[in-house]
Amino acid sequence: MTRKALGEFEHHVLLALMRRGGRDYSAPIVLELEEATGRPAVAAAVFVALRRLEQRGLVHSVKQRAKAGEGGRGRRVFELTPAGERRLRESRATFDRLWQGIALEERR
Repeated sequence: MTRKALGEFEHHVLLALMRRGGRDYSAPIVLELEEATGRPAVAAAVFVALRRLEQRGLVHSVKQRAKAGEGGRGRRVFELTPAGERRLRESRATFDRLWQGIALEERR
């Protein structure tokens, strides 16, 4: 049985990908995470999370060939799938329901 709920880091990675237009390489996703969270993000951890999300059908990736003259290996482009977008929307709705009626400034 596969886990339906997103872990916090997976959630962050999917949101960063969505903020990047839903399609990008892992390096810009790392930078987006760092900018949005104010914390460093480990590139390898982001890549592993993206591959795990791909196994769950929430993102899709294709390996692009290196451009002529660049040398090296091609880069993997990750794209948010409709299932991934649905999962984010469901997660947001769940959090919104849980936050209803909570006023943090009143709790001391």
